[in-house]
Amino acid sequence: MTMNAENTPAPIDAEIHDDTIAKFVLSGRRQVRQLLQEIIDHHALIGGHFGNGGSFLTALLELSDDEDTLTLDASPDAATHRRVLSAPKLVCVTQLDRIRIQFVLRDLEEGHEDGRTVIYAPVPDEILRLQRRDAFRLPVPLSHAATCVIRTKGVAEPTVEVVGRLLDISVGGIALQVPTDIVEFVIGSQLETCQLRLPNLDPIPLQLRVCNISRQEQRSGAQMLRIGLSFADLPRSAENAIQRYIFNTERERNARERGGL
Repeated sequence: MTMNAENTPAPIDAEIHDDTIAKFVLSGRRQVRQLLQEIIDHHALIGGHFGNGGSFLTALLELSDDEDTLTLDASPDAATHRRVLSAPKLVCVTQLDRIRIQFVLRDLEEGHEDGRTVIYAPVPDEILRLQRRDAFRLPVPLSHAATCVIRTKGVAEPTVEVVGRLLDISVGGIALQVPTDIVEFVIGSQLETCQLRLPNLDPIPLQLRVCNISRQEQRSGAQMLRIGLSFADLPRSAENAIQRYIFNTERERNARERGGL
């Protein structure tokens, strides 16, 4: 299934007409359908959330010719698929150009197309489109041993390779912990040759821009740097992989907090 990694954080609990978010709601028929078609065209990953903390990864496959029905990819897990169909609503959360999008689907029905199981749903009347870019940052579990390798000019050598521990991640950037004495990082500089290494994924080549730098003292007394970095010209495939990692990691964390793992 080809999809968008979002970051797909948990849905916003506030009612869509809450005054704080009402200004972000699209309700015009043409606006809603244009945005849904953009999601389809970009193969955006969607976190589908249903009752009692259930969730699965899906994607919008098609908007019908009359623009009244959406086709979604079904969960490959039969039990999850049954729960989705029986749920009163499916809250869909995705990212498009790093802007968070959320909408609710109801009256779900099972369908079959080209030998695959799909879900049909009426087009929603409104969509929440939050303009706050990169608002969700996921703290990376220490057990993941996630890192980013940076090749750049060193303090004492022409070129060095720095391996930074990943502290947090969003679809807009990362925070790393790195030694203080190998590279002199400069705010605003761009690091052209970097490689993000996330568990269960192939290494992701990317470019990073230094946004902020702070010193941190470890329990041992050792000094480390915390570097905030934004992604520069992140390819769509890399964004998809990062969103998938964020979604899966948050889902695992939520399951542990509920006692499910």
